Amino acid sequence: MLIAADKFKGSLTAVEVAAHVTAGLRRAVPGLDVTAVPVADGGDGTVAAALAAGFTRHEARVTGPTGTPVTATFALRGDGTAVVEMAEASGLQHLPPGVFAPLTATTYGTGELLRAALDAGATSIVFGVGGSATTDGGAGMLAALGARLLDADGAPVGPGGGALRSLATADLSGLDPRLATTDLVLAGDVDNPLTGPKGAPAVYGPQKGASEADVAELDTALAHYAAVLERTLGARAADCALAPGAGAAGGIGYGALVGLGATFRPGIDVMLEVLGFAPALAGATFVITGEGSLDEQTLHGKAPAGVAAAARAAGLDVAAVCGRLRLAPEALAAAGIRRAYPLTDLESDPERCMAQAGPLLERAAEQLARDLLS
Repeated sequence: MLIAADKFKGSLTAVEVAAHVTAGLRRAVPGLDVTAVPVADGGDGTVAAALAAGFTRHEARVTGPTGTPVTATFALRGDGTAVVEMAEASGLQHLPPGVFAPLTATTYGTGELLRAALDAGATSIVFGVGGSATTDGGAGMLAALGARLLDADGAPVGPGGGALRSLATADLSGLDPRLATTDLVLAGDVDNPLTGPKGAPAVYGPQKGASEADVAELDTALAHYAAVLERTLGARAADCALAPGAGAAGGIGYGALVGLGATFRPGIDVMLEVLGFAPALAGATFVITGEGSLDEQTLHGKAPAGVAAAARAAGLDVAAVCGRLRLAPEALAAAGIRRAYPLTDLESDPERCMAQAGPLLERAAEQLARDLLS
């Protein structure tokens, strides 16, 4: 039995999910052989999944999204592979509850975190993006890594996406030279461009507190930013602004593509490789995946969909556990998931369901085993 589930956001880490599922399975089938590979898709929880897979924990003190220092974690393996999660430095979790900074939040700390990974010996970086508090197109990240983004007076532009409307010149020649020899993979689950109706400000800005006026201002500022970089770097900068993933995490995908030479790949595909999923799958006869909410988003690059696709290709049955289920049986079947077990079937009150997620998950896993493994 292979458990390859993501976290239940707000309730359980991916490691905790695996532990509770294992306990429930063995309650129904004592002595069941279980292997766990906690997974993530590039968003928050990605570093935790890497640490569970045996990576070494490293910490760095970096600039948070509003300028206050925060402690951020990244993971490093002996072969020089690092997993860096931008939300660790520039994520919404670093803002006070209900307080947003849509125009001024910066990714500067993410650049510092990438530099810390390079300092620790990283030669290959999986750069997970998601959960950001920022919409600055990665400008802060590039500045932290040595880029000069200046206004008409020759002064560095201020923090955040709103300040990019005053950008006059961009000089990327000072970027950390180690980046040129570092394999950097942008691991995400969104394919939005930088700007426009499907761009970072329009689609994700409201989640970060942006009003309708803020969204318009950010879209204009990011378009100007891309135009200035096009004057500096040529047509490649314009191509990167339209490329899938450019709009990820408030446009940090664009900064990574245009400035860091990153390659965009679906986060779950990258993480399954990094976490050693294929060898574990080769020894499995049944797979359990899951996440907090199985819904329409799950089908577009989230961890359970990636796990199910790989398992189906290997000819294995897949079941899922989740906090809540918002997919019809037909959609589950199309994704390669035979059956799902939501905790809300056991506890209808959402608050109690989240508070008691561990014991409920054990009960769900016990029922799964009785239904599908006996």
